[in-house]
Amino acid sequence: MLKKLVINIVSAVLGLYLAEYFVKGLEITGGLKIMLIAGLMLGLVNLFIKPALKLISLPLRIITFGIFGFIINMLIVWLVIDVIMWQNMEIRGLIALFWTTLVIWLTNLVFSAIAKSK
Repeated sequence: MLKKLVINIVSAVLGLYLAEYFVKGLEITGGLKIMLIAGLMLGLVNLFIKPALKLISLPLRIITFGIFGFIINMLIVWLVIDVIMWQNMEIRGLIALFWTTLVIWLTNLVFSAIAKSK
């Protein structure tokens, strides 16, 4: 469980860094310290809250062939950026939220695949 938390945190921090660089509409003030705090928050939410959300939304995920899982990821990223880190991070619009979530998800996918291969 600790290994999964560390992977989630590191991939979230790197994903936020890449998203800030590539996605227009994502603004992070405060530098690396804020990214580390946001990565920690994303890692904790993904580890503890996301499994409950996935269980609750299982019928919708089945009906939509898993696409609703990405909407859950978008909800989690929005929760961390706009609700928890609202003073230091800003995301403007649904398109920016989509791309930010996609970058973080891809980063997490790569890190998880590397961790499983070892």
